[in-house]
Amino acid sequence: MKEEKLMAHDPLSDADSILSEEYYGKRAGAAPLDAAKRAKALQRPTHYKVICISMYTRDLEELDAKVTELKKRGWTKANKSQLIRLALSSST
Repeated sequence: MKEEKLMAHDPLSDADSILSEEYYGKRAGAAPLDAAKRAKALQRPTHYKVICISMYTRDLEELDAKVTELKKRGWTKANKSQLIRLALSSST
């Protein structure tokens, strides 16, 4: 290729910054994280894991109904995960 047709700067070399600014907007007043803060932000809890399971819609309806009933009875923080954990602990 001829020298005058070569680009002096590759526009895709900084695609991450282009995408973050174009699609997510510039973060006003956001200071860059130092290494320690970045490492802490990337740490994930080790005492639990988020999982995805498949359940039949009828089972989910029953689970939702049980959570609703518990909340009516005063267990305001009841949720599906707690009910599943309870079922697992009582089965042994």
